[in-house]
Amino acid sequence: MSVQTQIQPPLLLQNAVVVFSKNYLPLARINIRRAVVLLVSGQAESLEFSSNRQWEIRSPSLVLQVPEHIRLIGSNPERHWKIPPVSRREVLRRDNHACQYCGSGKRLTLDHVIPRSKGGQHTWNNVVAACESCNSQKGDRLPQEIGMIPRNKPKAPVHPAIAFSDRFWKTQTLETD
Repeated sequence: MSVQTQIQPPLLLQNAVVVFSKNYLPLARINIRRAVVLLVSGQAESLEFSSNRQWEIRSPSLVLQVPEHIRLIGSNPERHWKIPPVSRREVLRRDNHACQYCGSGKRLTLDHVIPRSKGGQHTWNNVVAACESCNSQKGDRLPQEIGMIPRNKPKAPVHPAIAFSDRFWKTQTLETD
């Protein structure tokens, strides 16, 4: 009986680096391996930003200082984000898998805030997650008629980089306080 051992990557390679766009918009958090590839290939540059934390990566022919923050040098004009189509999966993700009327997470369906029979559209601004009981209780009526106003105003999802940027800057302000 042979025993196989799993080789764990060095702890150094499990650290994260924040990637900024050419315009200094924080885009994502990536692992050090990906950051090294971007730096060595010339697609990114080091940033001295809010901390002097750096990691030293050594190879037989190269010693590389990888900072906690890097900035992309070029941009990819083909990489455009499109608002996803309204679908059950995306609406549930946006609404955190919770009914927008009672907060339940069980037996979720989609509800048109303004019913389609009354001119409501199947758009991001009119569709919310609702549990079966709230959806059947609301039925074919307007929210004001029955007093069931969604907890959050329905809206289209934001670009993932914008969402990451908001979270990044909030954590930066918390760390400096």
